[in-house]
Amino acid sequence: VEMLDPQHGDVVLDPACGSGGFLLNTLDKIREYAEENYDDSEAWEYWHNFAMNNLYGIEINDQIARVCKMNMIIHDDGHTNIISTDALRDFDEITNIHRNFKKNQFDIILTNPPFGASVKSTEKNYLEHYELGKSKKNQQTEILFIERCIGFLKEGTGRLGIVLPDSVAINTSLQYVRDYILKHTQILAIVSLPDYAFAHFGATVKSSLYFLKRKIKTEDFNYRILFAQANSIGYTASGKLDKNSDFSDIRNSFKLFEKGKSISETDNIFTVSFQELIDKRIDP
Repeated sequence: VEMLDPQHGDVVLDPACGSGGFLLNTLDKIREYAEENYDDSEAWEYWHNFAMNNLYGIEINDQIARVCKMNMIIHDDGHTNIISTDALRDFDEITNIHRNFKKNQFDIILTNPPFGASVKSTEKNYLEHYELGKSKKNQQTEILFIERCIGFLKEGTGRLGIVLPDSVAINTSLQYVRDYILKHTQILAIVSLPDYAFAHFGATVKSSLYFLKRKIKTEDFNYRILFAQANSIGYTASGKLDKNSDFSDIRNSFKLFEKGKSISETDNIFTVSFQELIDKRIDP
């Protein structure tokens, strides 16, 4: 949330929202800004309108979707824009549930999609509708989510923050997925997480944070990408709080990098040109 820095006018989506963590952190950011810059009544209207009109979520599990709605209500609403359905369904079917869930609709997507589950063509009739799913008997959910998120974003301006397993970045068999990412997005930054990042939740897959901007179709240019390796992340493998964290340095470097300013490159924070990534792995 801090890396993509949502503003009051941004329409924000999490298509795998769970109980609403990304959405609520976004709301907290907008609320804090409002309370620092407006009087009480103006501040309430500022962030409450954002909660009602700018936060959207999709959750496949109906029970968890209800938890998310309740969380939104406890934080003063936005629950009417949480829907329970499969975010990988055809766009038209999702739009029929809620008219604001459309292609090219969202300014920012923040999401941690499910890893490892396989969508089979014999079970889901939408697999053929995906460029990353065509002619395949099955496909991993996280790979389909990459394409779906890009489709939800506004062309040319929409930005995505997504957690992905490192297999997407390094497996030779998934080069076609990396080619798709490079073709359809400008990679802003990739931040590698330590292998214990989600261990205390029972997940041991090594992952990275990808920050992408959707390209305009005709856009084709060279640019530099920020890479970072987060070794300390504020807690240990058991979930115990740790006063050390590399995130603030990474965030500060990214903000300078976004503004076109030079950064102090280290072994853990550095930039790479787009051309250097073609046909190669894309992890730090």
